[in-house]
Amino acid sequence: MRIDNREIDQLRNITITNNYLMSPQGSVLIEMGNTKVICTASVEENTARHLKGTGQGWITAEYGMIPGSTGTRKRRDVGKVDGRTVEIQRLIGRSMRAVVDMKLLGERTIWIDCDVIQADGGTRTASITGSFIAMVEAMKWMKKEGMIKELPVKNFVSAISVGIVEDEAMMDLCYYEDAAAQVDMNLVMTDKGEYVEIQGTGEESTFSEGQLKILLELGKKGCNQLFEDQKEITGDLI
Repeated sequence: MRIDNREIDQLRNITITNNYLMSPQGSVLIEMGNTKVICTASVEENTARHLKGTGQGWITAEYGMIPGSTGTRKRRDVGKVDGRTVEIQRLIGRSMRAVVDMKLLGERTIWIDCDVIQADGGTRTASITGSFIAMVEAMKWMKKEGMIKELPVKNFVSAISVGIVEDEAMMDLCYYEDAAAQVDMNLVMTDKGEYVEIQGTGEESTFSEGQLKILLELGKKGCNQLFEDQKEITGDLI
């Protein structure tokens, strides 16, 4: 048994609250165990500078952790953003763009903002899973307003962490497990079973091809369960 009494292939308890905030076109509070992230999607009637005149839209993301989200106060990003934050927000943006037809979006930008209000491992993966729902809700608003004729979503996308802790492959690591992991991996997948990104590192040891296959299977199982949670809120869009 793990520290929170889960099986090795079991997700933490998940709660997703849709329309969490009143102002953004899409907003979600996603809770995975003790990790809590507010994901919002805001529509802007401009595309990225390099896409002007192409008829193509853009999706970009910002990510941050509020000062009280961790055991030791995290200072706010003022001015220069730290490397970890930049890497995660680029990952979130890539993950959303991978499943959207930018031509159907038109020359508009959807801003994804992910604010971690409590961190206990898996903040980037929770951000991706929640951001997809917020993005879809924003697109539904755009369709209702006559800005687009159809939802430009090609696939669902979700993400999960997996790893090897004390020689045991596990799904959805909490902070304690993540800190103790011999191998740490984040998977971003579509509901077609295709990968958007795989981030895997041997933190304190190497890992074999056989262990990699086990981690990929665990990740696929976790993402498939998350797709069901997403579809309960958004409906079957594809």
